[in-house]
Amino acid sequence: MATDLLKFPFQITEAAISSPFPNLLPTKNFSPLLTFPASQVFPIHHFQVSFYPHATHKLKRTLATTLHSSLSSSTPPTSKEEAVSQAKTCLCTTLQKPLNNIRFPGRIVKKAKQPRFRVEIPVIDESPRSLTDLAFEMFGDLPIKIKGSPVKILLLWPSPILADAASKAFLSCSSDQIEQIDISSMDGLDARVSNSSVVAVFLGPESSQIRTIKSITDLLYPNPVVIFNPKWAFEEESEFGDLSGFVGSFDVIYSFMGLEVQGILNKRKGVIFKCVRNGVLSGELWNVLVEEEGGELKAVSKFKARPSITEVENVLYNLMAMNSPITKSAKFLKDLVSNVTGKK
Repeated sequence: MATDLLKFPFQITEAAISSPFPNLLPTKNFSPLLTFPASQVFPIHHFQVSFYPHATHKLKRTLATTLHSSLSSSTPPTSKEEAVSQAKTCLCTTLQKPLNNIRFPGRIVKKAKQPRFRVEIPVIDESPRSLTDLAFEMFGDLPIKIKGSPVKILLLWPSPILADAASKAFLSCSSDQIEQIDISSMDGLDARVSNSSVVAVFLGPESSQIRTIKSITDLLYPNPVVIFNPKWAFEEESEFGDLSGFVGSFDVIYSFMGLEVQGILNKRKGVIFKCVRNGVLSGELWNVLVEEEGGELKAVSKFKARPSITEVENVLYNLMAMNSPITKSAKFLKDLVSNVTGKK
């Protein structure tokens, strides 16, 4: 099935929401965009957002350790392995050009824009191991080089617990390739952070750490910086005050979210997906796809900017309403009456 991936069922109400991956889920200020009168038999009292378990997928593909040449279509992954493979390819191709054109401060005439990217892949749960294992799959053998030499990657963890779990997960990686730091006790100008690492990655950072992230990012200029699976919700970013612009300066190059809208009579599975192709940031669209009866995914909407959860609800609610047996029956009766009376 097309959406057999990481599954986390939960219900959304008007109360506060607790989610395993808030940056891809609705915020607690949830209010359905569409409302239905009590007389209409199509109430949606709740819906369910799910990430589908990779253990049940039918199409399993081996994670490639070499860089794919291109990503040619807006096709979401069918397994966890494919999601990681897509994200690695996307990140590698996007980093390739800026890494081979880095101009260090002493050589800069005009200050160039620092490459800043954001990658989002669902995790199984909030346990340290889930994030560190995913990070190992993603960055443990990232096939990027500068003029033939491997690139050193600095992984910045938000807590000592995650940093400790990561040190175990990355035991097989050379210290010449991967450097790891816990930023929870840093002030942003720590001597351990230097340009010796070419690419810096913040993994699962908290919103309370954004100012520290900014300080470290500025210190690492002009080297590329990546935010991987931030803990804050997209809808929160407008509330970050003077830091909103900084957070918004990170281009989302890969994001995948599987979701499910559950009504009383039917339900619909869907996907929100964005993947930058061939390393070119050229206005790649955000795609909303839904699962058809045969398991195939069909594109139903595209957005130039990242859609809010209410915009996605609008798409899926309307789609469910159109395909509801009640709605179809009402249309049939209306057409029948029209045929009898000759009136529309």
